[in-house]
Formats: sequence, structure tokens, C-alpha cells
Amino acid sequence: MDRHTVHPRRWQILAALCLSLLLIGLDHLILNMALPMIQKDFASTGTQMQWIVDSYTLTFGGLLLLCGSLADRFGRRLLLVLGMLVFLVFSVAAAFSTDSTMLIAMRTAMGAGAAMIMPATLAIIKDVFPAEEQAKAIGIWAGSAALGVPLGPVVGGFLLDNFWWGSVFLVNAPVVVVALVAAALLIPESRNRKHPGLDLLGALLSAAGLGVLVYGLVEASRNGWTDRITLVSLGVGGLLMAGFVLWERRTPHPMLSPALFGDAGFSGSAMAVAAVSFGMFGSLFVLTQYLQFVLDYEPLSAGIRLLAAATMMIAAPLSPQLVQRLGLKAVVTSGLVLLTAALALTAGADASSDTQVVWSLALFGIGMGLTMPAGADAMLAAAPSGQAGAGASVTDAAMQVGGALGIAVIGSTLANSYRDALPALGHLPPEAATAVGDSVGAAGGVAAGLGGEPGRRLLDAANDAFMAGLADSMLIAAGATALGALAAVVVLPRRTPKAQPGPGGTAVAGPADDKRPVETARWH
Repeated sequence: MDRHTVHPRRWQILAALCLSLLLIGLDHLILNMALPMIQKDFASTGTQMQWIVDSYTLTFGGLLLLCGSLADRFGRRLLLVLGMLVFLVFSVAAAFSTDSTMLIAMRTAMGAGAAMIMPATLAIIKDVFPAEEQAKAIGIWAGSAALGVPLGPVVGGFLLDNFWWGSVFLVNAPVVVVALVAAALLIPESRNRKHPGLDLLGALLSAAGLGVLVYGLVEASRNGWTDRITLVSLGVGGLLMAGFVLWERRTPHPMLSPALFGDAGFSGSAMAVAAVSFGMFGSLFVLTQYLQFVLDYEPLSAGIRLLAAATMMIAAPLSPQLVQRLGLKAVVTSGLVLLTAALALTAGADASSDTQVVWSLALFGIGMGLTMPAGADAMLAAAPSGQAGAGASVTDAAMQVGGALGIAVIGSTLANSYRDALPALGHLPPEAATAVGDSVGAAGGVAAGLGGEPGRRLLDAANDAFMAGLADSMLIAAGATALGALAAVVVLPRRTPKAQPGPGGTAVAGPADDKRPVETARWH
């Protein structure tokens, strides 16, 4: 290997970054396990329950591009530490919320903290790792980011079996403290020392555009695609993002170079990452209900079965080696084909056994482990080091928007197919019939109230209807990942583009030094 100036403790730094990423992944699903307890304690309305979950997604997705640009301007470690502090303070506050409104506010602030953390982690990897090792490091980064999602129900199930609902927030505190200490001791500060200054209009347009777009997707998952608020939000969000792109093309100092979107490796990888997130978040949204309501597993047992997707931790470290041998296009396409096969296999799930779903999750994990590191590495390689934070934020935004779109599309498909497959409910009181039509979980409650043979028949009918919805929604998800595979074949270059050094990407000093210690050596 050629001589490089590299950080001597870069692998320890990566471990600290992965720890903070694991928290963000956990928070996607861990709260879902606690919602019934929260609703009981606060007597929350349905709208309040939805915003307890979605307020985090809204601020997280909306602020990613802005936070990536701030990291480039003021310091990537600074944004990481600030994000972890925000996440810590408001996680503790959320645990001791006294009503739904307070909990929604705390979750909103937690989303802002997550938006500071995630792009900073990927930008720091580009700063401390030489180009030859970045793909391997990003493979571990991607595996850690994705592992937290199925791990959330396991941790949540264990905590809720032993403690009160606030424990799903308090569990963040010791992990954040460890990550903060590691960041202070290990991570050097880096920023673009030639940064021309914050693009205020671009920052405003990106934050508003992404925020409104994600809000529209959230509304679509709740109220359908023809709802007026959904249509207006998606339209306004699209216009704002178009305005952002036009402004970035005209301004002399853009927060994100428009040329990146003309780069086949960058844009093709963004589409692949979004397709993976679409399948992952959409399928987990369906499978958590399948395991708990149809198969009647407790939260902890359901979460353990979702961990079958942890095969991504085996595949992710192999992805860079395969890219080196076979090329970017071949690896990303193969990963998306495996995802498509896994989702199609899930569509044939059995209402009496989880065996097929567990195998499909294992296959899904392998496909995701191949695709995500390769795509993220290609996007980061295309971004100049002076815009590493902004480039990383696009990777994260592709994940968040793809995930929100997956939940919206797959969730609405599930709901519509479920309602269409239900038998006539005229023999039930109107309120009970409405509840049965809302979800299979509510149908279980109505069936328990009926008891006896009528209750058993209603439950069987609801489960059969849910399985019909599961099949339809998983086939839609498989179609989306198949389109991602097709886009990879058409758009992606055969090889990952070489990393762009760009100006201003070197490590900079803390208050007392001109430069943090680095080591120049031949690494074997």
C-alpha cells in the first residue's frame, strides 16, 4: 500500500461511530413496542399516537442536508457531539414525559439530534480512513446502521417485560455517554477550511423541501394517497426540492455540488440505497404486525425472529472485496436481486408458521449487506472531501426518504388489501366493525370481546385478510427493489469512482493545537 497520512486509532474511532449509529437504528422500531403502554398511561388519541412516532421521522429526514452542510462548515466532530448531547438530553426528558404533547416535542428534538449524528459519522470515516480502507469501514458502518432496526424490537421487548415504557428512552443514556467519551478522546476535528460560508437559501430550501416531502409520505401512510393534505404536501415538497436544485445550480458556492447528481456512481447508488430502505422499512412495518398479531408472539419473541436479518453483518464486510473483484454494478445489482427474491418469498408466508419468513429475512439481510456498503461507498467517493458532510447527508436522506416512502406505499397497500379481503361485518355493532376494518390488532381485541365460536371465526377471518394484505404488499415491495436492480444495471458504472480529495478536507486543530496527531506509516 502507498504511504498515507492516516489516523492511528481509526478503527477505535469507527467503533465509537458505530455505537452512535446503533442507537439511531434502535429508535426506529423500539418505540412501537411501547405504544400500547403509552396510550394507556396518557389516554392518547389516535392522532397523538401517530405523531409520537412520526415527529422523529419528520425532523430527522428534514434536517439531514442542512446538518451535513453545517458539519462541513463548523466541524464534523462538533456536529456529532452536539447531536449526541441533544439526543441524550431529550431521550431522558422523553422517558419522564407527563403527557402526549410533551412526548411529541421530545421526540421531535431527538430527530434533530439524529440528523446531526448520522451524516457526521460517514464524513468522519472519509476523514480518518485512507481511500484504500474506506470501503471496508463503510461496510461496517452500514451493517451497524441497519442492525439497529431489527434489534429495536428485541431490546424493547426485554425492557418492557421488566420495566415501564420510559425505559425504551433511558436505555439511550449510557450508550450516548460512552460514545461521547470516545468521541472526545479519539475523534479528530475536521472541517472544510476553505468553506465559502453557509448557503442560507439552499439550507432553507433543503430543510423545508425534505421536511414537507417526508410529512406528505407520513400522511399518505395514514390517510391514503388521494387525501388532500397528502397531495398538497407531496406537491409542495417536490417544488421546494426542485427549487433547491435550481438554486444550487446558480449559486457560486452551493452547499452540495449539482455535478454530483450527474455522476452515474452517485445518482445510481442513491437510487439503490433508497430501494433497499424502501424494502427494509416497509417489510418490517408489516412483519412486526404479522409476528405479534397473527402468530401471537410476545414483543421479545417477535424481535428475536426479526434478528434473522442480522446476516447483513456477515455480508457487509464482504461487500468491498466483492466490489473490488466484480465491480460496483455487479455487486449492487446482485444484492437488489437477492432483496427482490427475499420479499417475493415473504409474500408466500404461512399464517401458522414463521419458518418461511425467518429464511426470507436471512436472505434479505445478505442482499442488504451487499448493496448498502457498496452504494454508500460510491456516493462518498464521488463527493469532494470538502463536502463530505453534505455528500454523506444525501446518503442518509436517500435512506430516510426511501424508508418513509416504503412505509407509506406498503402500509397503504396492506390496509387496502386487508379491508377488501374481510368478509361482511354487518352482524357487528358499527363501532366494532370499524375497529376490525382498521387493523388486525384491533380485530383481535374485538374477537376477544365476542369470545367463543363467534370470536374465533372473526379472528380467523381477520388473520386470513391480513395474510392477503401481506402477500400484496410484499409483492409491491419486491417490485420496487426489482426496479432498483434495473436502475443499477442501467445507471451505475462498472467500477466505483475514485475518491475525490477536494479542498479543505484535512484534519484541523482543536483550540490549542495546529493539527491533531496523525501517523504517517506503511500499513499492512
